[in-house]
Amino acid sequence: MPEAYPVLDRVLADPGGQAWAVLVREGQGAAEVIVGEVRDLDLLAQIPSAEAGLPVLTLVPFRQIAERGFDAHDDGTPLRALCATAYERVPVAVLTERLPHAAVEVTDERFSVSDEDYAAIVERVVEDEIGNGEGANFVIRRDIVAHTATLPATAALTWLRTLVQDERGAYWTFAVSTPGHTLVGATPERHVSVQDGRVRMNPISGTFRHPRDEAEDVVPAFEAFIKDTKETEELFMVVDEEMKMMAQICTHGGRITGPYLKQMAHLTHTEYLLDGQSEDDPRDVLRLTMFAPTVTGSPMENACTVIRRHEPEGRGYYSGVLALVERDDDGAEHLDAPILIRTAHLSGDGTVRVSAGATLVRHSDPRSEVAETTAKASGMLAALGLRPRRETRYAVQLADLPGVADALEARNESLSPFWLSPQEPRPDPDLLSRRVLVVDAEDMWTQMLAHQVRHFGMTAEVRRWDTVSPQDLADVDLVLFGPGPGDPEDVEDERMVHLRDLVRARLEARAPLLTVCLSHQVLAGLAGLTISKLDRPLQGVQVPVELWGRHARIGFYNTFVARPGAACLPDGRPLEVAVDPLHDAVVGLRGDGVASIQGHAESVLSRDGLSTLHALIRHALGHPSA
Repeated sequence: MPEAYPVLDRVLADPGGQAWAVLVREGQGAAEVIVGEVRDLDLLAQIPSAEAGLPVLTLVPFRQIAERGFDAHDDGTPLRALCATAYERVPVAVLTERLPHAAVEVTDERFSVSDEDYAAIVERVVEDEIGNGEGANFVIRRDIVAHTATLPATAALTWLRTLVQDERGAYWTFAVSTPGHTLVGATPERHVSVQDGRVRMNPISGTFRHPRDEAEDVVPAFEAFIKDTKETEELFMVVDEEMKMMAQICTHGGRITGPYLKQMAHLTHTEYLLDGQSEDDPRDVLRLTMFAPTVTGSPMENACTVIRRHEPEGRGYYSGVLALVERDDDGAEHLDAPILIRTAHLSGDGTVRVSAGATLVRHSDPRSEVAETTAKASGMLAALGLRPRRETRYAVQLADLPGVADALEARNESLSPFWLSPQEPRPDPDLLSRRVLVVDAEDMWTQMLAHQVRHFGMTAEVRRWDTVSPQDLADVDLVLFGPGPGDPEDVEDERMVHLRDLVRARLEARAPLLTVCLSHQVLAGLAGLTISKLDRPLQGVQVPVELWGRHARIGFYNTFVARPGAACLPDGRPLEVAVDPLHDAVVGLRGDGVASIQGHAESVLSRDGLSTLHALIRHALGHPSA
C-alpha cells in the first residue's frame, strides 16, 4: 500500500478549497507541503512568528518597496502570509508521481509590450536615464499574458510537476495557492537568507542561452559569453549594489565568493555569493534588502523611480520575494527568501502572467535585450505548454569545459581584495575614534564608505541629505559627502541645491571634508571648474588613475565630470587637480582640509580602493600619507 502523506493528499483532493504551498528547495532533500491560514498584512514587521514545525510563508509584492520610501505603482497586490496549520515533507519522486498531469489549455497568448515597443523603451532608458546620470543599470520588464479555463490551483500543481521534472539548478521550485493569487515557478536566485545570524545574498547576472541542438559546438559561444564585457560588468554592478545592503545590515560588512555558474535547463547564469553576520531580526533584514538589484537596477532608490516611469503598470509579485520564516529546535527564527522570477502568476479569473526583465546598461543592444526577456521566460512558457519542452535535459556541463574555471577566477584579479577576504579592522592610530558624518545623497554607497571608515578605527554615522542641516556639521571631525544620481548643476533639484549648501557651509567653517562622485562634482563646481556630460557614461567601469603620484585602479559610476582647469575655493584656498587624460576629466581634488574623488574607492571594482580612501581621509584631516 502506498505510503500516506495526509497533507499532500489533502491538497490534491481539493486544490482550490484551501490555501497551500508546495516547495522544492535547494539542499532540503525533500519537498515541503504547507496548508494554512491566510493573513493580509500592511508591513513586513507584521509577519507572524513561526512555531516549531509550522513555518510562515509570506508573499511579498514589489509595491512593498514603498516601506523604504521608494516609488512603485500601487497595484493593490497583497502582502500575504500563509501561516501553516499543517506541514509535512514528501520525497520529490513521490510528489512528482502524485501531482496532476492532464494537459492544461492556455489560450490568447500575447506580450504586454511588443518587441518593437520594448526595444524603444531600451533605447529611451539608455539615452535618457543612464545617459543623464540617473543610474548605472535598470531592469525593465515585460509580460506574457494568457488565459486558462482550468482552476488556477490545479493548473499550478500541473505545471509544478513539469518544472520539477524538466528544470535544473533552481534555488526554489514551488507552487503557492491563496484566494485570488496563485504562483508557480522555478527561480534560480536566492535573494537573502538568515540562519544563526549568518546572512547570505546571491546575486545572479549574465545570461547564456543554451543551443537547442546538443550536437552544436558550444565552446566558442560560451567562451565569448564568459569574457563578454557587458555580461561581466552587469554582474559586478549588481554585486556592488547588494554589497551596499550587506554593509548596512552586517556587523563587519560582507565577503564575496565566486564567481560561479548557475546552469539551468534553458539558460546558464554567472553568480556570486555574499556572506556576512548580522544581529538584526529577519524581518528587518528583509525590509532593508528590498529588492534585488538584479531585478530593479542601481542605485536602488532611483531605479524604482525609473521603473515606475517606463513600466505602465504595477509588477504584482514579480521581482518581489517569497519569504519562509522557520523556527529551529532552539527557538531561533530562520529566513529563506528567493526572488520571484521565472514565475507564473494566476489570477482568480484565469489570467496567466509571466514577467521577465533585461538588465539595461550603457551599451545595451535593444534587439539583444528583447531576446533576453523571451529567453528568461522560456522555462515557464515550456511548462505552460506555450513553448516546446526539452525531452531531455541539456547535457553539456558548461562549468567543466576547458578554461572556464580559470576564466571565471580571472575576473577577481581586478577586484578589491577588501571585499574578497575577511575584513578584520586595522585601526590607524592617527584616525582612531575620530567622528565622521556620512551624508547620503540617495545612493547607499554611503553604507560601504561607512564600513571602510570604521575599518580605520573611526566612528561613522550615515544620514540622508534631507535630514542634515548646516548646524549638524559642526560637531564631527570629518564630513564625507557621498554619491548620488542626477545632474549636479540642476538648480531645480532640491537635493542638489541642499547638497551644495551643505558643502559650502563646511568650506566656510574651514573644517575637514571629503567628497565622492556626485558630491565631488558639486565641490568642483564651487571651485570654479566646468561640469559637463561625458560622451559615453562610465557606469560600472574600472579606470586606471594617478592621484598625486599614487597609481590606482578605481571603479567609476558617473555620467557627469568636472573638466580640467585652475581650481580655487570661494575662500581663496587653491586645490590641486588630478586629471584622467583619457576622458579629459578631473578625478581628484585636494587642498587644505579638503579631499575629493570622482570614482568610488568603496566599490568592489576598486582594486586599490581601500588604500586610496585611507590616503584621502588622512589628507583631509591634516596627516601626511601613510
